[in-house]
Amino acid sequence: MGQWTDQDLLDKFRNSETKNYGFNLLMQQYKQRVYWHVRRMVIDHDDADDLTQDVFVKIWLALDQFKEDSKLFTWIYRIATNECISFLNKKRKRFFIPIINIENQLLHSLESGIHYSGDEIQLKLQKAILTLPEKQRLVFNMKYFDELKYEEIAEITGTSVGALKASFHLASKKIEEYIGRD
Repeated sequence: MGQWTDQDLLDKFRNSETKNYGFNLLMQQYKQRVYWHVRRMVIDHDDADDLTQDVFVKIWLALDQFKEDSKLFTWIYRIATNECISFLNKKRKRFFIPIINIENQLLHSLESGIHYSGDEIQLKLQKAILTLPEKQRLVFNMKYFDELKYEEIAEITGTSVGALKASFHLASKKIEEYIGRD
């Protein structure tokens, strides 16, 4: 299956006769990217799978109101990012876990996860990423793994490009230091 343009997907979704087909195409096109974006934030496969489904339910419910003032995938990533942040915040509050402990819990999920297939170097990188504050981790993941431009990340996060560049630079330095310890 080829890539569909945002306009093709929106046209199919907005046509009552092809709405379901259009949404299925949208899911096929974006589901894997959304899953990995979410997974890098919440680490656990089951949580990422559930959140990805939640993201697409929200997309289904809100797509009629999409104003096309940004790219479709940017809008989708914004929804996914907000879902991740909300999920992590709820998890902290539910268990009264301070931020340091939630990262330790995520690290434990990463190390014991049966769905993790990376090698030792990848595991060390993931551990280093987990030492970052949430915002730096988010920016690093979107820039490094998702290969988004700073302008796209700015749209998703509502943060200035300058602040994002600083966050990415700080995150990169912290990761280099963490990896260089051994």
